[in-house]
Amino acid sequence: MGKPTGFLEYQRLSEAYQPVTARLKNYKEFVAALSDEQAAIQGARCMDCGIPFCNNGCPVNNIIPDWNDLVYRGNWREAIEVLHSTNNFPEFTGRICPAPCEAACTLNINSDAVGIKSIEHAIIDKAWAQGWVQPQPAAVKTGKKVAVVGSGPAGLAAAQQLARAGHDVTVFEKNDRIGGLLRYGIPDFKMEKGLIDRRVEQMQAEGVVFRTGVVVGAKDLPKGIVNDATEVVSAEQLQKDFDAVVLAGGSEVPRDLPVPGRELEGVHFALEFLIPQNKQVAGDAPNPISAAGKDVVVIGGGDTGSDCVGTSYRHGATSVTQFEVMPQPPEQEHKPLTWPYWPIKLRTSSSHVEGDTQREYAIGTKEFVGENGKLTGVRTVRLEWKDGRMAEVPGTEKLFPAQRVFLAMGFTNPVGGVLEAFGVDKDARGNAKATTDGEGCYATNVEKVFAAGDMRRGQSLVVWAIREGRQCARAVDEFLMGESVLPR
Repeated sequence: MGKPTGFLEYQRLSEAYQPVTARLKNYKEFVAALSDEQAAIQGARCMDCGIPFCNNGCPVNNIIPDWNDLVYRGNWREAIEVLHSTNNFPEFTGRICPAPCEAACTLNINSDAVGIKSIEHAIIDKAWAQGWVQPQPAAVKTGKKVAVVGSGPAGLAAAQQLARAGHDVTVFEKNDRIGGLLRYGIPDFKMEKGLIDRRVEQMQAEGVVFRTGVVVGAKDLPKGIVNDATEVVSAEQLQKDFDAVVLAGGSEVPRDLPVPGRELEGVHFALEFLIPQNKQVAGDAPNPISAAGKDVVVIGGGDTGSDCVGTSYRHGATSVTQFEVMPQPPEQEHKPLTWPYWPIKLRTSSSHVEGDTQREYAIGTKEFVGENGKLTGVRTVRLEWKDGRMAEVPGTEKLFPAQRVFLAMGFTNPVGGVLEAFGVDKDARGNAKATTDGEGCYATNVEKVFAAGDMRRGQSLVVWAIREGRQCARAVDEFLMGESVLPR
């Protein structure tokens, strides 16, 4: 805990944002971390709640009260050690995690939760600035070799843990840079990619080998999935060359919307827009899809949709409208009913306020309308939900002008060809079938092949991917050595 009476004396302080007019001019991060003094005061708000529900609200089980107290007392070096004990990459989660820990904060029952995410952000940024984040190479090498397929947060977490256990780890990534959807699915204005680069450098110093532009198993990928690979490695080759294989790719197959007019020029999957933009920011070719001067419709109300909104405003879109098939959630949750669980409530992202975003709820797309093969509008209908069933409301059809539509309705499953190449059994949703508890956890039906992150659980949060990568690493270490000292 922090100060015993801190939660009574101090108010929650959120991180400051740059003005909209300034941040729309570039793709840089615009959130300012708390100062040392501000973070200490926020840490002081952590109350002596007896049972810190925030620990279990956090998928990686961050020891939150401990580092809140350490920051309050100015013991920053110890704070980063506690934070790193459960989370390999707090600079990622401190920026892009939705913070289920804060929803579970005991103070959140009848007040504002402790600003856990902002304190985490401050700790890791200070640690990097002070040079406290250093490579931790293994003192003893085991001689065992592990292949990790996919370099998103699950793959990176698994690779780092296994390297620190003394194994020789090689990470295979089909795209031209390391990071998976951290690199190419999240805009730079939410997380600049130099954060990934410095972690890669740390991991290379720890012995991890990275191979980019290499696709494993599947040669031909479904539409909507970016593939920079110039080399194909078979599943059989990996199984021959390595003592264990970790499948940690993302859930990349986008959910499509097969309505009339889907083939029109101007209708795109979200990542067909976002990935080239990230590459452009990194110095590659310009994004072939422009929203400049266009009426944009984003279909999907989640984080990916929000990323499309913010990117469209930076392009100079004339208007941005976002569709959500579900009814508008309440502005405030009923805390006695929802706490300590993640509540369903209206959430407004930083991107939404960067322009006059029109957010439409309980709306369905009937047709994409166009002329001469090019998109001109979206025909919609209002929806109502009765007994869990969706029905159209007669007489509510409407045409929204649009020259760009971005489909951001989530992802259905990982690339099936990878799992099929290894002969891995799938669950009902097309993910790799593997348990997370007990003997043989994270192991697939194929000898020495493991699965973690989106590849196993489906589309999820970065923090869940880190959790699964860490836990899978322990399972692999136990498989290779008979026991493990890695934390779970």
